[in-house]
Amino acid sequence: MRDMKYRIRPGFTLIELVVTMLISPMLALVVGILLVSGNRAWLRTFNSTQKEIKQDAQAVTIAFESMARRTNRLDYTIYKVFGNVFTPAVPKTSNLQEVVSGNAVEFRYWNVALDKTDSYNLMDVTKTATAYALFYLDGDQLKVDYGPYPPGAVPAGGGTRNTSGVTTKVLADNASTGSNTASAFSHTTLNGVGTGCVRINIILTDPEDNESVKVMTAGLVRSMWPR
Repeated sequence: MRDMKYRIRPGFTLIELVVTMLISPMLALVVGILLVSGNRAWLRTFNSTQKEIKQDAQAVTIAFESMARRTNRLDYTIYKVFGNVFTPAVPKTSNLQEVVSGNAVEFRYWNVALDKTDSYNLMDVTKTATAYALFYLDGDQLKVDYGPYPPGAVPAGGGTRNTSGVTTKVLADNASTGSNTASAFSHTTLNGVGTGCVRINIILTDPEDNESVKVMTAGLVRSMWPR
């Protein structure tokens, strides 16, 4: 009679199988949590750079600062706005130095090059600019008007803004100053004359989740003609 020899075959015991079945869902859960957390982190990073209010904030900053650098320091104006009437903002006291603010600012600048024949008469000391840019709040929109100078954005002494031959661009939607008493633009005057540092202070709000971004920057107006 032959001897019966039993071979030991490799495999899993019942206990090992049960343990594996218990651990596998836990590992899958951990991996799922990591994937979800990673996705949320990526979305937060994406929104922080690509969200519309973030892009608008960057566009406003670039447009405002670049225009200020081109502006004639001796010929820019901040306006108080009441309805459709723009009135130049002036110091309220006799103080030597004062902060003057409003909801619009008109930058006047040169948009042509100085050629050899000076066909634009840029060397004329009475010609302080050839174009203007008017930044202003219109409801919940921050806009800028580009037009020729003269005549400029607003008649001398104030009035309704000029709309003839003007190009209007919306820089940002859902813009505000944050309160009824705050102003979007300001500068410091010395003996009633602006010192050439114009500030913007507005809040952009996302209507979907009410997230807000505060835009605070200053444009340095350095060009002076004549002087």
